[in-house]
Amino acid sequence: MNVMIVGGGRTGTQLAYLLMEQKHQVHVLDHRKEVLARLHRELPTEVIYEGNATEVDVLERAGVRGVDVLAACTTSDEDNLVVCYLAQRHFGVPHTIARINDPRNAWLFDQKFCVDVALNNATVMAGLIQEEMSLGDMMTLLKLRRGNYSLVEEKIPPGAPAIGIALKDLGLNDECVIAAIIRRGKVIVPRGLTMIEVDDEVLAITNQEGLNQLRELFSEPETVI
Repeated sequence: MNVMIVGGGRTGTQLAYLLMEQKHQVHVLDHRKEVLARLHRELPTEVIYEGNATEVDVLERAGVRGVDVLAACTTSDEDNLVVCYLAQRHFGVPHTIARINDPRNAWLFDQKFCVDVALNNATVMAGLIQEEMSLGDMMTLLKLRRGNYSLVEEKIPPGAPAIGIALKDLGLNDECVIAAIIRRGKVIVPRGLTMIEVDDEVLAITNQEGLNQLRELFSEPETVI
């Protein structure tokens, strides 16, 4: 994959480093002298480009026409929007990702300005807090499809409503799939007739509705005093 990162701050640098470790082709574009000096100490010179990314000719020289994804990571929301707009409308970049610095500007970061994915730290943190509060002991291992689906893990406690019930009879929605069960150290490929047992470690891929169902089925029953 060919990726252009606009903004060579700590976020952009770390993103470039991780992508290069995964053998992707990377371009990092920035115009600040002090940032460029640091980039040349931390990244290979051949991936670094100098110039203002809001200028069409600078993007052209940095090789934007060949990239699959452009990530706008500058500290300016205005610049991030302009760069995404130019990347898609002028150069036909297939996918754009933009960092939101001021949450009050989040409403601008959508398809009107050619932003496919907007990363708002405040929203991400609020969502994680809400998720942790709602899931209890269930652990989210991975987010999929822009956060619409999650890979989750849960160890079944004694008394959970799902114990002794075949998977086909749990009533899970179509977008909640039990991917694997780890039982006494062995991986079980789940079938419709597979029953949940105490201390099973269940891996599931699911949307939010399925998460709510799993929470009810896999949780220890509340003690009535």
